[in-house]
Amino acid sequence: MVGLGPRKPPSRKGSMADVPKDLLQEIERLERLFTIPKEKLKEITAHFVKELEKGLSVEGGSIPMNPTWCMAFPDGHEQGTFLALDMGGTNLRVCEIILTDAQGEFDIIQSKYRMPEDLKTGNAEELWEYIADCLQQFIESHHGGEELTSLPLGFTFSYPATQDYIDHGVLQRWTKGFDIDGVEGENVVPMFEAAIAKRGVPIKLTALINDTTGTLIASAYTDTKMKIGCIFGTGCNAAYMENCGSIPKLAHMNLPPDTPMAINCEWGAFDNEHKVLPLTPYDIIIDKESPRPGQQAFEKMIAGLYLGELFRLVLVDLHENKEVHMFEGQNIDKLRKAYTLDSSFLSLVEEDPFENLSETGDLFQNKLGITTTRPELELIRRLAELIGTRAARLSACGVAAISIKKGYKTCHVGADGSVFNKYPHFKARGAVALREILDWAPKKGKEEDPIEILAAEDGSGVGAALIAALTLKRVKEGNMAGILHPENFK
Repeated sequence: MVGLGPRKPPSRKGSMADVPKDLLQEIERLERLFTIPKEKLKEITAHFVKELEKGLSVEGGSIPMNPTWCMAFPDGHEQGTFLALDMGGTNLRVCEIILTDAQGEFDIIQSKYRMPEDLKTGNAEELWEYIADCLQQFIESHHGGEELTSLPLGFTFSYPATQDYIDHGVLQRWTKGFDIDGVEGENVVPMFEAAIAKRGVPIKLTALINDTTGTLIASAYTDTKMKIGCIFGTGCNAAYMENCGSIPKLAHMNLPPDTPMAINCEWGAFDNEHKVLPLTPYDIIIDKESPRPGQQAFEKMIAGLYLGELFRLVLVDLHENKEVHMFEGQNIDKLRKAYTLDSSFLSLVEEDPFENLSETGDLFQNKLGITTTRPELELIRRLAELIGTRAARLSACGVAAISIKKGYKTCHVGADGSVFNKYPHFKARGAVALREILDWAPKKGKEEDPIEILAAEDGSGVGAALIAALTLKRVKEGNMAGILHPENFK
């Protein structure tokens, strides 16, 4: 046993032998509520395929299926220096990416700037001025005193936006805690460009992109088997490459039918009509009490933002059910506060390696002021497993749906986001569900699954730079489809 490194602590086996009948019955009820069998996964996936197609149609559907005007995979030979700007919910990240002459390789310099909380609900001008200031600081610190021609910029704007062109984007609605007047329903590019011009920063916006599309392109740059990009984090989304001939809503553009077009699915909105997703009473509460009831049905069952809240709602409900003796006689005020637990709390519960779940007990004591019994801890652990497993299994339905729609028998899927990267067993549970949905033969040894979900490359940085490079390349070749300002590409 040489060279294998330290062993992982064994997963605890857990025992329900000492769990009282009332709690045992509740565990069994929760198992019935949160478990999704193979047949149901297949039913969800079949409906998902139809909904993806509907989103591409002229009439449209719940899933927006936004064309992004990114019209090629990289070949690994892209070269040049590009800037990338990533406007996230907590940080603003500025990167300079040098695509080198070595195939599929790049150098990167980056700086992060905190997104001030008051900006998120301030006015539009302040937001764009702050972003322009950060870009100016970045250029001055890395290129002080240099004579620069305009640097092409890929702007990762990860909010739902309608793009009729790659250098244009109308914000559909703010998410991630932003609520700034005068931006929804408007093209954000002129606002950004005006703030840049005011400061004389030598930058030209070449492409406005979504982080999911960036994830797809960045992953394909280093791995030619990559066909789908996904985000499983605070929210969830996917992007893939469609043929223009399969996008009826673009038929009026008369593009050659075999021309590729990256589609940003915005699949969090899958099944907003509640036709197939197996909602529990707790999912219904989450939807009702969310800022936008009836929207993002799929996202509310699998995204990090909601997993902790589902867990919290179940525990409060059990405490209030007098027939179940859960946290009896204790003050659970801290647990009553909505969104007080996030998915990292569930991760810690699932990662507790001890037979007596002592780490989970400490967690409840320190964070919530609740003293737990051993049977309560067994229920808590099982509940976390059920919620985490359901999220992973549902996420596989989306990946399977795109694979079926595109006829992919084998491919790689690049996934990013805190839930995918940090939530225990998320990848393995998703892989099991994919095998069930697609009827693969049992796995032999260590062979790869036909469709393998792998950690993605940096979509919002490298992906944005690559899309800027690909856009410049196609303009040079004379492909002006989806370009609003050709004069910026000269």
